[in-house]
Amino acid sequence: METAIKENLNHPGELEKLYRSDKKRFEQSFFAIYPDIAALPTADFWKARLTYDDQHDAKWKVDRKEIFYLVVSCLLAALLIKIPQWFGFDPEVNAFYMKNAGIIVFLGLSTYVFLTKSRLDLRDLIISLSVYVLSALYVNLLPAGEKSDSIILTYIHLPLFLWCLYGVIFIDFDLKERSKRIDYLKYNGDLAILTLLILIGGGVLTAVTIGLFSAIDLHIENFYMENIAIIGLVASPIVATYIIRNYPAIADKLAPIIARIFSPLVLITLLVYLIFMIVTGKDPYNDRDFLLVFNLMLLGVMAIVVFSVAGITTHKKQRFNEWTLFILSLLTLTIDLVALSAIIYRVGEFGFTPNRTAVLGSNLLILAHLVLITIDLFKVVWKANEMKIVEQTIARYLPLYAAWTLLVTFFFPVIFGWR
Repeated sequence: METAIKENLNHPGELEKLYRSDKKRFEQSFFAIYPDIAALPTADFWKARLTYDDQHDAKWKVDRKEIFYLVVSCLLAALLIKIPQWFGFDPEVNAFYMKNAGIIVFLGLSTYVFLTKSRLDLRDLIISLSVYVLSALYVNLLPAGEKSDSIILTYIHLPLFLWCLYGVIFIDFDLKERSKRIDYLKYNGDLAILTLLILIGGGVLTAVTIGLFSAIDLHIENFYMENIAIIGLVASPIVATYIIRNYPAIADKLAPIIARIFSPLVLITLLVYLIFMIVTGKDPYNDRDFLLVFNLMLLGVMAIVVFSVAGITTHKKQRFNEWTLFILSLLTLTIDLVALSAIIYRVGEFGFTPNRTAVLGSNLLILAHLVLITIDLFKVVWKANEMKIVEQTIARYLPLYAAWTLLVTFFFPVIFGWR
């Protein structure tokens, strides 16, 4: 959206179309890039127009229709998460939540996005619903997979595949516009922060409620957790999405601040960790559990790099943050090379298995992506290029991750069997 606004500043008609297609996202994107376009008369006009609208919305008037859509989406997620109770079976026996948690959460989010679209495309709806239905049938008809690595990998990667599907729905199936992919990443950063805040608030409310009832000798722990807490858990991302869409001024300030605070902290922690790893003599070549932790750390740091880049591209040059991200990307690249060499060593020693193949493939993907990101960050810090080039590199690469999750989810059980 931000790129589209910049490209059409001299085309009033196109700007109006962008505004009417998604007013909330237009306003959010406009004010994000306003410092860069403030000198233009068009920018002053739109600022006055949007500010005037904001002044009239100062009372935070609630859109009843959107509240209704929010309630419907939350109810759908609640009904699905309660299926074991409705049909009277133990969810732990057939790993119901492990199989279906991703489907339930992303179907609820997708429902909310579809309901709130200004124009509903029936083809997009049919495609999305078909993928969700087929995914649910597929994962629930797989043989019991407690001892099957390929099936466990399916359980892990299906939510990642559905995250990609939800992203396509979120950007309105516009696969050509890369700026929308970055909008989706920014939204995910905001979503993670707001959902966590909602869950913290819900956790405090749960503790207070159970404590108050216990004080009068009413023990409602089981009832509360099974009927309220679990529903709140799956509904919280939908509520967070409602806040992001309707009150962008709240969400816009969170992600950049979090990125500026945590990126340096992660960098320091990572440096200290690597130093102590060398001092203690731990290595991922001969310790399988340590290699697993090493790879989880790699994924976490990679996510921080990507979301931090997405969080600061809309702001003015921030040399400290740019250098922090560059050094962090170099360290992450080093970690990935060590992890990759350890995986290749283990594959050479013990052969290919579903787990080793999945980890090897994901590390190769991340390695290539990190190299491209690091090169672009080098250009940013040394040649004063815009952070937008890093943003474009991230956006171009996202379909490869989607293809990988599709491969692991639906083809690994076929390739490796049910072992």
